[in-house]
Amino acid sequence: MEVRKATVNDAAECAELMQHLGYPTTAQKMETRLREITSHPDYHTLIAVHDGKTVGMIGLIKSFFYERDGIYVRIVVNVVDNNYQNLGIGKSLMQAAEHWAKTIGADVMALNSGDRSERSNAHMFYKKYGFAEKSVGFVKSL
Repeated sequence: MEVRKATVNDAAECAELMQHLGYPTTAQKMETRLREITSHPDYHTLIAVHDGKTVGMIGLIKSFFYERDGIYVRIVVNVVDNNYQNLGIGKSLMQAAEHWAKTIGADVMALNSGDRSERSNAHMFYKKYGFAEKSVGFVKSL
């Protein structure tokens, strides 16, 4: 298994992975998104490839605290193909994400995860990996 930086050439595979999170999209739309994301230095997207197949993805954003000095990294997408879970792929993606976060000087990683029953395994994974439940999230469409 290999974890590497995603490129726009990975758009079709990333689009497939987004469906595992309940966000269906097309390869063309994902390519447009990845062009924007990969051109921005504060974004970092990694994919996991297992036996030549893209089976996982994690998207990261470098952010700055308002309430104190320092940098944190927000995980904005984290997904492993349902057929490849429990093989250590999620852990490898998290380790690579943590490595990048430390490389850019971050001392905190944060994420939001939907409050839905189908996300309970993901929540257990995050807790096992050392994340603590700390806040409630809110969203407003504009």
